[in-house]
Amino acid sequence: MTSPFEALLPSTERALLHRVATAQSEGRAPSVVGAVARDGRQVWSGARSCVEGHAPDADTQYRIGSLTKTFTAVLVLRLRDAGLLNLGDPLEKHLPGTGVGEASIAQLLSHSAGLAAESPAPWWERTPGSLRPELGDVLGDAPLLHPMGRRHHYSNTGYTLLGSLIEAVRGEPWEEVLRREILEPLGMSRTSTGPQAPHAGGWAVHPWADVMMPEPVEDLGLMAPAGQLWSTASDLCRFAGFLADGDDRVLSADSVQEMRTPAAPAEAGEWDSTYGLGLQIVRREARTLIGHTGSLPGFLACLWVDVDEGVAAVVLANATSGPSTAVAAAELARIVAEAEPRFPEPWRPMPEVDEALLELTGSWYWGTSAFGLKLVADRAMELYPLWGNGRGSRFRACPDGTWTGLDGYYTGETLRVVRRPDGAVSHLDLGSFVFTRSPYDPAAAVPGGVDEGGWRGLSM
Repeated sequence: MTSPFEALLPSTERALLHRVATAQSEGRAPSVVGAVARDGRQVWSGARSCVEGHAPDADTQYRIGSLTKTFTAVLVLRLRDAGLLNLGDPLEKHLPGTGVGEASIAQLLSHSAGLAAESPAPWWERTPGSLRPELGDVLGDAPLLHPMGRRHHYSNTGYTLLGSLIEAVRGEPWEEVLRREILEPLGMSRTSTGPQAPHAGGWAVHPWADVMMPEPVEDLGLMAPAGQLWSTASDLCRFAGFLADGDDRVLSADSVQEMRTPAAPAEAGEWDSTYGLGLQIVRREARTLIGHTGSLPGFLACLWVDVDEGVAAVVLANATSGPSTAVAAAELARIVAEAEPRFPEPWRPMPEVDEALLELTGSWYWGTSAFGLKLVADRAMELYPLWGNGRGSRFRACPDGTWTGLDGYYTGETLRVVRRPDGAVSHLDLGSFVFTRSPYDPAAAVPGGVDEGGWRGLSM
């Protein structure tokens, strides 16, 4: 199945379907659905099933488990952007009486608040949420296992608290806020807190025999914001486009970029995996993928987005264990990115030239290290080392005539032009570092001064 907007090559489609078929066969799953989106539009979907002639499609609902957490995180960022809270606020400020109120909202979002991973017994994923009617029942008597802010420790209970935070600030149930603020604006009409036909049934497959049994489907109650949702491959492709580019109806591109930025330390030996604000961030074969995995009894799910390539992949399965949806989704994205790499945008000159900015371009020196400064669209600047290693960054123009660093070492730092009394440029100041037109320019205000003898050779 392809989108009317842009078809993939037949060879690419075959490779994608082969990967989905392999995931279903080797993973011993009753069914697997895969879908790929490119530049925000679904361009392919395919499925395999153990029932001949009855494969699901991209409109079939599966339970997506912890992918729900990303939706909850978006709702929290919306509260921040509306000025109703700050991510550095302690939870206690907005949701008092939990017993873990000193944890910050940012720490809860990034799983670094020190909370336990699960609620007390019985196993919450296979029992009704009515067994845990209060937050105290979810948290238990000893909810904190680690010092706050010191390590990443995945916590379902933390996202339960975030769901209750949303309800406290909005004054509405979490699911109503979710529907109004995310699902409806993004056109995700097939995403819901309960199953809606057509939907897959959840199954457990015996590890030592080719037999299976149905898994129970429970309403998770207070823990719904951690894993309740059902969705489809098509709906998740729409959500993937939002995670790549943002949507001002839901969350700005800058705020989505903030979600995609690592916010928690990686565990020792896991340098290819970290966590942002409600998003997993992984490295696979030199590609950075953002998204989330999910599992509940009877279901597995994964959504990965390769923002650089503009490719997203979704894989859904109705088995408790077996197929690695995370690996399969990463490989679907890789297949498209390698077989049909995106075309770069055509180069276009700027609509107008600002001579004062053009004067700043070219080579600059921090001490003896050479850098290039390039003027790009929207009066932005790019600073990059001309040889060897060095600290480069992109800079966004500010109304006051300065620039703010967007990435790398200089993220958030201010770049400004320092002029002499006659208006001529003396040097650039970047977070107190002085960049001059020649190495240690004696005419510029180089900290520590420049030796009066100037440059010299080796005296013999």
